[in-house]
Amino acid sequence: MRRPSNGCCAEPADPDGGSSTSLFGLFQYVCCVKPVFEQTPRAQWESFHYEVVRGAGYNAAWHFHPECHLTLVIKSCGHRLVGDHIAPLHAGDLVLVGSNLPHVWHQDPPRRGKAAHAVHAIVVRFLETFAGRDFLDIPEMEPVRRLLRRAARGLQVTGVTREIVAEKMRRLPDLAGLGRLSGLLSILHALARSRELRPLARPGFLPALDRSDEERMQRVCNYINARLAEPIDRGQIAREAHLSDGACSRFFKLRTGRTLPRYINELRVGRACRLLAEEDGKIADVALECGFRNPANFNRRFREIMRLTPCDYHRQIRRSADELNSR
Repeated sequence: MRRPSNGCCAEPADPDGGSSTSLFGLFQYVCCVKPVFEQTPRAQWESFHYEVVRGAGYNAAWHFHPECHLTLVIKSCGHRLVGDHIAPLHAGDLVLVGSNLPHVWHQDPPRRGKAAHAVHAIVVRFLETFAGRDFLDIPEMEPVRRLLRRAARGLQVTGVTREIVAEKMRRLPDLAGLGRLSGLLSILHALARSRELRPLARPGFLPALDRSDEERMQRVCNYINARLAEPIDRGQIAREAHLSDGACSRFFKLRTGRTLPRYINELRVGRACRLLAEEDGKIADVALECGFRNPANFNRRFREIMRLTPCDYHRQIRRSADELNSR
């Protein structure tokens, strides 16, 4: 399967990113990794690339590329990381990622005894020069220039703008020639004039675009992701990175701004949020499934990251679901 420039994932959450953006928690899935440079596939006859992503996963590393891209999640389960911001995803999630901003969309593995979640997403990738090297310099394109500068931090598209842009993205495959080019310009116009865009990465985020260490750090992230429900041996993490314990901790903190325990807790709490949203099981069982052996510690860490207790979060999600179903 060709690796897309993203991975998408959906979880029942506030469609406009409300409580999910408090989940900055999930933040690091791969911030610790030096991103991999990726070459975007593009046919000779196209000025930008359109792709429908379907499958069980994405086979995508933490990566960057010179193209900007829009990712519309239709169906999936997991989280996305853009710069130093991470959040669980929901159907309808729409994000604009700027040029060379590291990112990854991660599909969670199926839970024991549960069917695997399928992935369905739409990705549009384009260079800032897609319509010619000087096209963005004309006066009429000033709003788009500002948009792409803002996209350097990643932008979540919300509200009515999300609905409009999602529909335009769905129509792109039916267009050809100038109509296709006009379709992308129409999308950029809608985004450029919108006030419903939320920046994702922090203003001070400076990506380490070094291509030399990605394999080492990808092993570390894969090791952690595969063992979130188990006790995680920090010494083994260092061995995965081929570093001493101290060097690994410093390397990790330098890349993420978080300590290793904080990173693990945030990923675990993010997974707990998804389970609380999807099921009505006991909170103690959710805690165990996410690697928290002590319920009191689970409650403390959850509240620290989410600013509310697991019980309150579950009630909030259920109430939102009931309101949607009653419409």
